[in-house]
Amino acid sequence: MNINLKFDCNNINWEIVCDVIEKAGLSTHPVKETQIAFENSFACVFVFDDDKLIGTGRAISDGVFQAGIYDIAVLPEYHKKGIGRVIMEGLESKLQNMNIILYANPTAQSFYKKLGYSKMLTGMAKFKNEESMRNRGFIE
Repeated sequence: MNINLKFDCNNINWEIVCDVIEKAGLSTHPVKETQIAFENSFACVFVFDDDKLIGTGRAISDGVFQAGIYDIAVLPEYHKKGIGRVIMEGLESKLQNMNIILYANPTAQSFYKKLGYSKMLTGMAKFKNEESMRNRGFIE
């Protein structure tokens, strides 16, 4: 593997970003909306193996106190190779001294615990598709 990180949205193929997110099992959105979400984010990271996009992540933030991490996606064939950790470390380097909150698929919580994250007891959410999020184990 020849891993390269990119921290800006210039020259990104958004169809491939959507494909990586879908293959990683995350919620998908139309290509243009995905592009807007990443471009409006505080920080982004794209991971490439040579020229192949293999992982993504982004963070929204006020730039001082709070940040939220979203769209941590790694192609399945690159799981267990440290790519998720690389994405998280890349984002965290842009979010120093901030509280960080992230959504985690229930099956990925052990991964985030290894990176120092704790399960929140005080979080609340209001989702557009509440039934889907409940069925997927994100809310009670």
